[in-house]
Amino acid sequence: MPRTENHRRAQTTRSRPPSDLWDLDEPPPTPHNSIRLYLEEIGKIPLLTAAQETELAQRIERGDEPAKQRFIEANLRLVVFVAKKYLRHDRLLLDLIQEGNLGLIRAVEKFDWRKGFKFSGYAMWWISQAIARAIANQGRTIRIPVHVVELMKKRAAVSRELGQQLGREPTLEEVSKAMGLPLARLREIASIDQEPLSLEMTIGDSDDTRLGELIEEQNPHVPEDAAFLAQLQAQLDREMDVLTPREREVLRQRFGLNGEHPRTLEQVGRELGVTRERVRQIEAKALDLLRRHRSDRLRHFVGSAGSG
Repeated sequence: MPRTENHRRAQTTRSRPPSDLWDLDEPPPTPHNSIRLYLEEIGKIPLLTAAQETELAQRIERGDEPAKQRFIEANLRLVVFVAKKYLRHDRLLLDLIQEGNLGLIRAVEKFDWRKGFKFSGYAMWWISQAIARAIANQGRTIRIPVHVVELMKKRAAVSRELGQQLGREPTLEEVSKAMGLPLARLREIASIDQEPLSLEMTIGDSDDTRLGELIEEQNPHVPEDAAFLAQLQAQLDREMDVLTPREREVLRQRFGLNGEHPRTLEQVGRELGVTRERVRQIEAKALDLLRRHRSDRLRHFVGSAGSG
C-alpha cells in the first residue's frame, strides 16, 4: 500500500544522520528544509562549559586542529542567534549564517582565555562584524518586482512634493492619502525601500566618523580590546549619561543597542511622535556629544580616531 511505503520511507529517513538525509536521485532540499536540517544537526552538539572553553583554547594555542573544530561546532548556535537579528525579506538566513561562521572561526582563532571572559560575549562581536561587513559589501541584492519598484519611485516623488508643500517631512499617513494607497501597503513598501545600517556608514553631519568607530578598535593588531561586547555595552551606558533620555532612546533604536534591531529614521520618528528630520537632528547632536565627551576608558574600546 502507498501509505505503508510512505510510512516506511519516513521511518528510514528519520533514522539517517542529517548529512545523509537525501540521495542523488531524490529532489534537492528547499531553503526551508535546508535550514531546518542544519538547525537540527547543530542542535545535537553539546555546549561547552567555561572550563571546557579554557581547555580547548589552550589546546588550540598548541596547534590542536580537532580542538579548534570542536570549539567552532559547539558555538554554531550562537551564529544563528546573531544572524537572525540581520534577517530581512531580501536575505536568506543560510547566507547570513555562512558569513557569521567566518566571524566565529576568526573569534576562535583570536580568543585569549587568559583574560577570563566568556567566549560567547567575545565571539558575538566577530560574528556581528562579519555579517554586517558582508551586507555592506554586497549592497542591495534583492530582485524587487517591477510594480513594487514603481511604487517605491512614486512614494519617493510624492514624499518630496509633500515635503516642499508642507515645509517638513510628511508622515506616512499623508503620503498614503496622496498616493491613494492603503497605509498598510505603504508601510510594506517603506520597509522594502530601506537600506541596512552597517559599520561603514557615516554618522552625524560630518563624513569623517563611521558607526564602527563607536564600537570598533582602530588598531587592527589588537582587536581584542574592542571585542568584549558586554564590557563595551556597560561602558557605553556610562558614557551616555551625558545625553538626555530622548537622545539615549534615539541612539538605542537607531543603532540597535541592547541587542535590539536597528531602526530607520522613519520608524524611530513614528515611535517617538516626531518627524524623520527631527530624529536625524537628535541623533547628530547626541553623537557629537559622545565624540566630544569620549573618556580615556571609552577610547580603550573605540580607538583615538576622530578625537583631539
